[in-house]
Amino acid sequence: MTSDFTSEPGEPTEPDELAEPASDDGPGLRASLEAILLVADEPVPEVLLAQVLERPRGEVTAGLRALAAEYTADGRGFDLREIAGGWRFYTREDCAPLVERFVRDGQEVRLTQAALETLAVIAYRQPVSRARVSAVRGVNCDGVIRTLVLRGLAEDSGTDPETGAILYRTTGYFLERLGMASLDELPDLAPFLPEDIEDIEDNEHTRA
Repeated sequence: MTSDFTSEPGEPTEPDELAEPASDDGPGLRASLEAILLVADEPVPEVLLAQVLERPRGEVTAGLRALAAEYTADGRGFDLREIAGGWRFYTREDCAPLVERFVRDGQEVRLTQAALETLAVIAYRQPVSRARVSAVRGVNCDGVIRTLVLRGLAEDSGTDPETGAILYRTTGYFLERLGMASLDELPDLAPFLPEDIEDIEDNEHTRA
């Protein structure tokens, strides 16, 4: 991926808008794009970025391409890729073995309380969306779910036909770690659930 910007010898190759410093009106285009894409777990469309940043779409597109070209030229450990109608950060291909080793080794580390709670919700409510998991726990669970997916304990199981939200389920590795043959061996959780949990989920599903 290359930048659409050209410059005279000795001049920077990135546009002024991309390199602009933060001001009283907020951060510059570079910082704004990086901040949003850093927390995105799905490709973000250019039109959405333009709406959020209140910038012309062409300016946002040029900024994204310039950042992608810069990361490639610098040999960063990650790429900014345009895929599936949007933009998202990805681990650079030649770094994939290192990331996999890190994730696999990390599986031996005990899960945090937040991860255990999130995994339990997925196990008992699967297939379930991030929004519903967050509604049950009362906090945003996007980062925790991403960790569970990286550790091979949860996986994408398609999308909700009504909302289009990504659904998650537990994996075979999850059963292996718990020493179970199937989900039927999960203990009955009903006595420990709040009485209004169905109402919570129904309300969240409606908002989604």
